[in-house]
Amino acid sequence: MYLAHSFMSDEKKQSFQQPLIMAVEDHDDSLLLISYALESLGCRFICQIDCSTTVLVAKEYQPDLIMLDILLPGLSGIDVVRHLKQEPLTCKIPVIAVTALASREDRNRILQAGFDDYISKPYMIEDLEAIIRRALCGKFELKSTVELCQE
Repeated sequence: MYLAHSFMSDEKKQSFQQPLIMAVEDHDDSLLLISYALESLGCRFICQIDCSTTVLVAKEYQPDLIMLDILLPGLSGIDVVRHLKQEPLTCKIPVIAVTALASREDRNRILQAGFDDYISKPYMIEDLEAIIRRALCGKFELKSTVELCQE
């Protein structure tokens, strides 16, 4: 299967106890920041800049969490989350909106569309860490930013 503009972290072969997180973001800088944050938490991850294959990739890899931008070219993140929530293989995967849309109305519309949680850009790494931990419900042992600073 051809996965346009996707890559998976090297940790996938090393630590199968760590969560697998899919990040879908069309801006390279934002995707790089998310990937650094996920790597620092000890997560395995799949990064995508093309949302057209997100549902297929999610069905194939069954990530523990999906972080999805809202303002994507082609399909919006809201369209993508609706497709994810309709698929039997992906409907139970928590999906976090990562977006610059920050008004109360935007947040309500995003959560009503099927997202499990929301974080607005720009965000602090600690806030991203907290939202990931909350979404994963303590199922995984993640590194904390405090631990990273002590290493």
